[in-house]
Amino acid sequence: MVQDSPLSPAGPEDDDPSDERGVAAPEAPASRNPYRAVLTIPGAWQFSAAALVARLPMSMVGIGTILMIQGIYGEYALAGRVAAVLIVVQAIFSPQIARLVDRVGQRRIMLPLLAATTLGLGGLILCAVLGTPEWTLYVFAAIAGGTQGSYGSMVRARWTHVLDDPRRLHTAYSLESALDELVFVVGPVLATILATAVFPSAGLLVPLVAAVVGGLWFLSQRGTEPAVVVPEPGVKQRSAMRSTGMIVLAVIFVAMGIVFGATDVSTIAFAEEHGQQGAAGLILAVFASGSLLSGLFYGARHWVSPLWRRFVLGIVGLAVGVSLFFFVTSLPVLAAVMFVTGFAIAPTLINGNGLVQNLVAPNQLTEGLAWVGTSLGVGVSIGSSVAGTRIDAAGAHAGFEVVVAAALLAVVLALAALRSLRRSAAREVVAPAP
Repeated sequence: MVQDSPLSPAGPEDDDPSDERGVAAPEAPASRNPYRAVLTIPGAWQFSAAALVARLPMSMVGIGTILMIQGIYGEYALAGRVAAVLIVVQAIFSPQIARLVDRVGQRRIMLPLLAATTLGLGGLILCAVLGTPEWTLYVFAAIAGGTQGSYGSMVRARWTHVLDDPRRLHTAYSLESALDELVFVVGPVLATILATAVFPSAGLLVPLVAAVVGGLWFLSQRGTEPAVVVPEPGVKQRSAMRSTGMIVLAVIFVAMGIVFGATDVSTIAFAEEHGQQGAAGLILAVFASGSLLSGLFYGARHWVSPLWRRFVLGIVGLAVGVSLFFFVTSLPVLAAVMFVTGFAIAPTLINGNGLVQNLVAPNQLTEGLAWVGTSLGVGVSIGSSVAGTRIDAAGAHAGFEVVVAAALLAVVLALAALRSLRRSAAREVVAPAP
């Protein structure tokens, strides 16, 4: 089944190219529980569970840093600056780390970086507790952010390594996207409870422990680690972002990130305007829950329409969903709209990650996945900042206007890039019809 191009997690395409109905294809008799089928592969559930633990910090470190700094120093502005340093440095270095992982190997690169991450987070907590000068917080925040790496990219690379069936790979990618959403359902709520009900630094201590335990557990599993693909002698290794399709995809992911970042801030502001700020975390969890459920359903089915088409339709669906924010007048209505809108998120991210495999060489997979993840994070930061400015000027609904504008931008970009996205279909691996 393995060909010169990397496997696509798109699921099977019908052997007849004219059959692009976009409906679920019948499952093979052996696939009554597709998630069990992939998790029973030797070593699979172990590296997936380890990566889940190792990914917990990605949803806790940012908000945990803000809550800790604000709780100890009493300054939201300082908390925002320290968190921004951590996030920006992570965005800069994560793709470079992923490129090294592709060239050298997961364990050899990530073990020393895990030690550095531990030093960074531990130093940040210690400096905050001791009340050291402001510059020390920036130093350790930069160390923590610049050495984290992307376990989400590495676990997907492992799935590609252990699976040679596009249908099962589609299920595995869907599982990981659902687990990503689970992390974002649990992480922010847990960080908030720990920082406010226990002590300010508790919101960072838990992700520190999770990073160490999950990272060591994941990296100790040598049998499922992807082999390093060495370029031919004399062939210069180019960056994954030299591909036009990857650039287009990254820009679209930035726009999607703006949607998510602006939604978070606008939801908090809307809840505060209605005198129930504590309900914001619950509503955001409902948002992520809708995405989690859709991701699990999407991965349990096999689809016959082209991957690029499903990706574009997902972006359109997301834009339609967030446009309903204009009609929200109460917190229950907002929760209902966000739950329904969340159903467009996980399938779109799954398909976006699948397109990466069609756009990059096999020895650049981790780097390519890290780039789209970084683009999403950059967009979240932009969306939070822009929406916050608009909310200060005109209230929560002004923030929702930023959400809708970013979603429309994503649609325009996707439609403008149809040629590049369709070209990626030429590299999809076609699975035999069930």
